[in-house]
Amino acid sequence: MEVLTILMLGIMDWILIHSVQYYIKGRKTMGKVSWSRLTFLLMLIFVLALAACGNGGSSEEETTEESTEESDTATEETEESTEESTEESEETTEESEESEESTEESDTATEETEESTEESTEESEETTEESEESEESTEESDESADGESESAETEPKVTDFEPAFPEQTRAPEVETEAELDVEVVAEGLGVPWGMVEFDTNRLLVTQRDSAELLIVNLEDGSVSDPIEGTPEVNSEDQGGLLDVTVAPDFDESRTVFMTFSQDIEGGTVTAVGKGMLSEDETALEDFEVIFQATPAYEGTLHYGGRIIFDDDGNLFLTTGERSDDPIRERAQDLDAYLGKVIHITPDGEPVESNPFIEDEDALDGIYSYGHRNIQGVDFHPETGDLWIVEFGPQAGDELNIIEPGNNYGWPIVSYGIEYSGELINEGVSEHEAQGFVEPRYYWDPTSAPSGMSFYDNDAISEWENNLFIGGLAPNYIVRVVIEDDTIVGEERLLTEEGERFRDILVTEDGALIASTDGGKIYRITEAGEGSE
Repeated sequence: MEVLTILMLGIMDWILIHSVQYYIKGRKTMGKVSWSRLTFLLMLIFVLALAACGNGGSSEEETTEESTEESDTATEETEESTEESTEESEETTEESEESEESTEESDTATEETEESTEESTEESEETTEESEESEESTEESDESADGESESAETEPKVTDFEPAFPEQTRAPEVETEAELDVEVVAEGLGVPWGMVEFDTNRLLVTQRDSAELLIVNLEDGSVSDPIEGTPEVNSEDQGGLLDVTVAPDFDESRTVFMTFSQDIEGGTVTAVGKGMLSEDETALEDFEVIFQATPAYEGTLHYGGRIIFDDDGNLFLTTGERSDDPIRERAQDLDAYLGKVIHITPDGEPVESNPFIEDEDALDGIYSYGHRNIQGVDFHPETGDLWIVEFGPQAGDELNIIEPGNNYGWPIVSYGIEYSGELINEGVSEHEAQGFVEPRYYWDPTSAPSGMSFYDNDAISEWENNLFIGGLAPNYIVRVVIEDDTIVGEERLLTEEGERFRDILVTEDGALIASTDGGKIYRITEAGEGSE
């Protein structure tokens, strides 16, 4: 900036010297206008010189513009200091100045346009980035939503208990993709408590309250007359003629096994009996009682009563603990058959491999203990494990894998509470910490689980090896999806029927059959695959 100042002062000296010379040589040759312009230019140069001195810290762009203007001004002064003093020259100079100003305005406009474009581009890029971040956030939100599937259970819990592991309760909801056909093949029955397919699409069905055994044809919906020769039962409350199954060699032996509540001295017991179905299918012949789950009790609740054959031709029987306090405490006692899984031969004798066979203080037929009221039992088609489902009190219904000799905790521990709302044993729920087996799954609130069956068929491929359980209250069939003994999904079927689903079985052709306390037999098949 000092160089520029010196330059300006030099130009002023040159102009002054030459102006004096012009004045001396020919004063008359310069008009008033030229002297005025000369004076104006001298003043302008002086002001610019002062400005240059005072703005040494200006930006490079401003310095360049000022230098350009000063250079232009010097050019104008040089032109005016020559003999081109005519009006035409002055006008040309003015036009040049206007052109330069126009160029500067154009440059300024261009710079503003560029800045505006850059700002617009930056805003656009920021908007794009925000949009991309928003999309990423949305994707993450969707992934989070997908990762936290809703539970099949929509009702609030009735307890404050927490599960021992995350998959122990309230499994994610699943939905059958196949279109299903649901039909009522028979109705007007009493309480069809137990069922077994003894011939293709033909069922033996017990009537709990009337102690009748019927044959139901699934193809035409026909129901036989009651089969004669069934045992006498105590049909008060939960008692009556309960479960039914046939011997593995039924085609030859025609042996039918049934459970029922029986009156004996001291009260009632869960009993097992067997007889042979006559060739004309009208009677049970030579029926006999082979086992009684003693001790007897003067009560009419919690008989359990499900039976199933194992691969060795022996029977598993489930019993209840008879409900009342203090009799229910005997579920923990090895000298009582109450609240147990029992393993007996077809003649009612203890199986020799039973876990307590060598224990003098234990009953030989006991296989597992600490149960409340088991009304569902089946073998897993792949693993061969014995699964049971049992009623809890208010909530705490349990799904268990049965191992010989294990204690499942009732009534010392439970994930449920008393119907009165009081805690059971001061609210101890954790099984393993107390030395008991944790259930693989439990329900809170209750599902009131009754009969159950694994889907050991491929007619509905997505159901293969799933477990189906009849629910009494609320009214539905529970589909349970199991992977490596862990429940990973649950579905509620036929929720709009308003029926108490008592028992479940799967036919040889893959139909899911369900009986209800309302006297109906349902058949569920894939659309277009049912019997015609």
